[in-house]
Formats: sequence, C-alpha cells, structure tokens
Amino acid sequence: MDNGDHRSADTLGMVEAVLRKGHVEREQIDCVAVGIGPGSYTGIRAAIALAQGWQLGRGVRLLAISSVECLAAQACAEGLFGRVEVVIDAQQKEFYLAGYDIQAGAWRETEPLRLATLAQVRERQGASGALIGPEASRWFPGSRVVFPHATTLGRLALGRSDFVAGEEMEPIYLRETKFVKHSR
Repeated sequence: MDNGDHRSADTLGMVEAVLRKGHVEREQIDCVAVGIGPGSYTGIRAAIALAQGWQLGRGVRLLAISSVECLAAQACAEGLFGRVEVVIDAQQKEFYLAGYDIQAGAWRETEPLRLATLAQVRERQGASGALIGPEASRWFPGSRVVFPHATTLGRLALGRSDFVAGEEMEPIYLRETKFVKHSR
C-alpha cells in the first residue's frame, strides 16, 4: 500500500533486489546482522522483525550491532582518527551520545552511550574531539556527517560469534517506552 510515505518502503522487495544484484540465493544466507539502534523506532523494529522472521523461516544466525559502534567503525573507515563523540538525534530535545577513541584500523569506546541535552552535547563539542553522526551538522556547526553503511555493518559482523536468538533481540532504548491508548 502506498500511502505517500516513502519510509514505508517495500523492505522485502529491497532485500530481494540486493540478493539478485549480488547473485545470492536466500538459501545461501546463514547469518543476518541487524543494526539495533539507537535510531528510528519504526526502522529498527522493522529490521528486527525481518531478522526474526528470517531466523524462524530459514534458521539463520543473528547478530545485533549498535548504531554507535557502526558509526565509530565507519568514521575509522573514512580516516577520521582521534577522539570523537558520536551523536544521534534522540528527538524530544535530546541526543544519544557516546565517546570513542579511533585509531587506524581500531576504535574503542571511552564513554558509554547516554542521553544528553543540546547544551551538554555543545559542551562536549568544545571540550573534546570531533562530533560525528548522521545529522550532526544540522545541530552542531563544525561537526562531521557520518552515516552507518551496510558494508561497515557487514564487516563488523565478520568474525563475531555473539549470536542472539530472535526472541532475545531487542532495540537499544535509553528512555522508557510509553504507549498511550487513544480514547474516543
């Protein structure tokens, strides 16, 4: 159904197109790596649901990889070295923020993922290295826009063995999820 919202893309159709382009059959897939956020609630939930379905239907192994780790690895791949703060818009006037030290071919977390206000991120920007993230320049002048690439996610998955059962795969949320039932 096309309701004009292009974010509700045909995910399975995209998967099929990528498999065709790569000359890969579904039966050849033995592991699915999933970015589990933080990020878009709907997008992450859809990715997890697709991976869970693939595991149920085909018996593949699943890997859950955080978006901030993928962004740090992408920054490393792009040659951005030194101290960085990974920043992702968390909505509600807050940001996801994590610190990394990136060297050639390696990165390590120096500050764990947390929620921060705009003022707190600006303070970190002035006190430490570069700010990087998907929309970093929108909020923070002088920052660097870095997107997590699927190839980087795949490289992170290589050699990992911390597989997770589909029913145990959960998105990264740093605030309590609240659902409000609409009353008529």
